[in-house]
Amino acid sequence: MSTATNLGPDDVIRDYGDKVVAVEPGGVEFIPLRERHGSPLGLLWTWSSPNMEFATIGVGILGVLFWGLTFWQCVAAIVLGTALGAVSHGILSTWGPPSGLCQMVLSRTGFGFLGNVLPAGLNALMAGIGWFAVNSISGALALHALVNAIPSGVALLIVVLAMLTIAFLGHNLVHAFERYAFPVLALIFVLASVVVLSKSDPGAPANAGPPTLGGFLLMFGASFGYAAGWNPYASDYTRYLRPDTKPLPVALSAGLGVFVSCVLLEIAGAAMVTAGGTALDPGEFTALLPTVLAKLTLLAVCLGAIAANALNVYSGALSFMAMGVKLPTREARAVVALVLGSLGGLAAAFGLADAGHNYESFLLVISYWIAPWLGVVLVDRWLRRGQDLSAAVAEGSVNWAG
Repeated sequence: MSTATNLGPDDVIRDYGDKVVAVEPGGVEFIPLRERHGSPLGLLWTWSSPNMEFATIGVGILGVLFWGLTFWQCVAAIVLGTALGAVSHGILSTWGPPSGLCQMVLSRTGFGFLGNVLPAGLNALMAGIGWFAVNSISGALALHALVNAIPSGVALLIVVLAMLTIAFLGHNLVHAFERYAFPVLALIFVLASVVVLSKSDPGAPANAGPPTLGGFLLMFGASFGYAAGWNPYASDYTRYLRPDTKPLPVALSAGLGVFVSCVLLEIAGAAMVTAGGTALDPGEFTALLPTVLAKLTLLAVCLGAIAANALNVYSGALSFMAMGVKLPTREARAVVALVLGSLGGLAAAFGLADAGHNYESFLLVISYWIAPWLGVVLVDRWLRRGQDLSAAVAEGSVNWAG
């Protein structure tokens, strides 16, 4: 697969290009060469901003609060699990520029057109509804804590509408939002993390008795699952890059964006528990901060949730369409994004009451399916190296052997 022209026609009229305030047309079609734009560096903030939210902090909280790890054991599991997920994310991101296709269409080479319905459907469900619900809850809780006069249900509605608006317009607005959100989120969360770490007790004994290998593996799996949870989206955000874009900058920008942001905030979550935090709630985290920084952090949690869910519902819609679903409209992806996000918002409304337990269960489910999917697509790509993949990814193609 040496050129993008191998995998799709270059005569599709889209008239989208680098427009930001415009609805991205189509669905999972090949991106024509004249529509290609952007640079690998943009992936750094595209993958940093969505991880700067309370859901990321929550991963670190789980290890110390629920799984009986000490702070340093939790840090080790976080670094190892996140590194594995970030490396695979960088690799998958390099597949977008030469192919011009989204990740779940490229997954057809390993699973076949019909077989790929399973991972594509799972990702549509997990991203467009599951992750959307998780992040909507954290964003709503933060907004409610910031402005107590806003009921949690109304706060949920506000953040969901913001998320759906960005995802509806599509690829270019998603990238632009992440870029402008990045400096704000980075500054606030770095300051907040420094304060929380300064108040933590890294030498504190395990919260639930002697640490066990099982607890470490749970934390490793959760950290991997959180980072690798982005893997099925990877080339969705690189397919607009020019086909001659060098792979190394793409892999480094995407992988480091995931790794640095996840590790920083997950460690801050673990530190929060050693400083006296007792629940998976943004209010517990901000209670350790000075008043002004606490308010800014709640605002950042809300903004970060929006940044994450813009990607989740956008990629969820692409995954849904990668199953071969056809809709009689030029804005098929945008319509699917609205439907999935609305369902995710409803799921969030039912999950507000028990966010901690629901989040723990959801993180583990993610790692259950993504690891085997990754194994298949990576090995398949290695075995197919140098081959033309156009027949294997085409609509309605037959690829029984995978």
